[in-house]
Amino acid sequence: MPPAPRRRTWARAIVIATIAVIAALATLAFALPAAIVTHFLPANVAMTDLSGSLWHGSAGRLTVNNLDAGAVEWHLAPLALLGLTVAADVHWVKTAFVLDASVRISGGVIAAHDVHGEGPLQDVANFGLPAGVRGTATISMARLVADPTRVRAIVGDLGIAALSLQSVAGGADLGGYALKFGSDAVAADGTVTGRLSDTGGGPLQLEGTVTATPATRTGMISGTLQERGAMPTALAQELNGIAQLRGRDRDGRIPVDLEFAF
Repeated sequence: MPPAPRRRTWARAIVIATIAVIAALATLAFALPAAIVTHFLPANVAMTDLSGSLWHGSAGRLTVNNLDAGAVEWHLAPLALLGLTVAADVHWVKTAFVLDASVRISGGVIAAHDVHGEGPLQDVANFGLPAGVRGTATISMARLVADPTRVRAIVGDLGIAALSLQSVAGGADLGGYALKFGSDAVAADGTVTGRLSDTGGGPLQLEGTVTATPATRTGMISGTLQERGAMPTALAQELNGIAQLRGRDRDGRIPVDLEFAF
C-alpha cells in the first residue's frame, strides 16, 4: 500500500486535471463562434444568420426539410460535454410563437424537459397543419424523448383555444380543447396515445383519444361529439349531417372516428 502522502498527491493531480479539462471546455465554448454548430447538424437541418459563441449563440433562421422553422437561441452547458452529451437551454421563436425547453442530446436521442410556450397556430401552419387553421396553442410538456425514427416518451399537455378551421362550418369558432399525455402514452411499438377533451364553454362537447402510429405515419381521432347550447348555423348543419350517418348513443352523443396521415 502506498504511503498516505503519495495517495494525496495522486488525488490532488486528478482534481487539478479535472479542473483543467473543465476550464478548457469552458474556454472553447466561450471562444468558438456559434457557426461551429452547423458542422454537427443533421442533413435536413440548416442554420443561417448565426451570431454569438458556441456557449451562447443564436440562429436568425432555422430550416428543417427546407421549411421555415423560425429562429433559435441557446445556452450550452459545457460540463455535459465531459459525458459526450450536448445539453442546452433553448429559446425558439417563429413569428409570435415562442417555446422554451431544456434539451439533452446523447447517442442520437433527444430528451427535452420543461417544454413550455404558446402562440398562434397560423404561425406554425407550415408544419403540416390544416389550411386556414386559426387559434392559440399552449404547450406544457414535462418530458419529451425522441430518436430519428419515433417518440420514446411524452408526458404533458397541449391546449388549443378559439380553434377554427376553414374547412369546418366556414371557419366558425369551435372552442377550446386539451390533449393530455400520461406516463404510459407511448406503447412498446411506438404508438402514441393522448386523451382529448374540450375545455368547456365552446359549442361542442368532445371526449376521446388521439392515436398516432409513426411506423405507418397514420393516426386516429376516436371519441364522441355533442352539441353544447346555441351554435353557428353552419356548424349545426354539419353536426346534424354526421349524426345522420353515425347515429347517437343513449346520451345523445355522436361517435366519431377520423383517420389522418402525418
